[in-house]
Amino acid sequence: MKKKKTNRYTEVSALGQYISMSANKVRRVIDQIRGRSYEETLMILEFMPYRACYPVLKLIYSAAANGIHNMNFDEKSLIISKAEVNEGTTVKKLKPRAKGRGYPIKRSTCHITIVLRDIALNEQYEEYI
Repeated sequence: MKKKKTNRYTEVSALGQYISMSANKVRRVIDQIRGRSYEETLMILEFMPYRACYPVLKLIYSAAANGIHNMNFDEKSLIISKAEVNEGTTVKKLKPRAKGRGYPIKRSTCHITIVLRDIALNEQYEEYI
């Protein structure tokens, strides 16, 4: 399968690995923000009641800071073009229980990828071609 070509000069990303949270719980938050503007996303994440909002918010801040500092993007023209969550490793432990038994505990982790696109630069790039 061929990968879709994207202009790497209009996109910037941030990757959070081994975040100790279930991938399904993070997907619930990620699905709400995919495709929205940067400023709208920050407002949504501030007021959502889920624990997964904090690491996602930090990653979006980080991706925006990468774009603003490294690529001179404008904050107002950023949108979340890609947001995905993959399962990470699962830490397996045994909790001691009565009569010498052990109760298994599984601590799941996930990897979060956030890609921001500057739509103003993307339009300029398409006009140039």
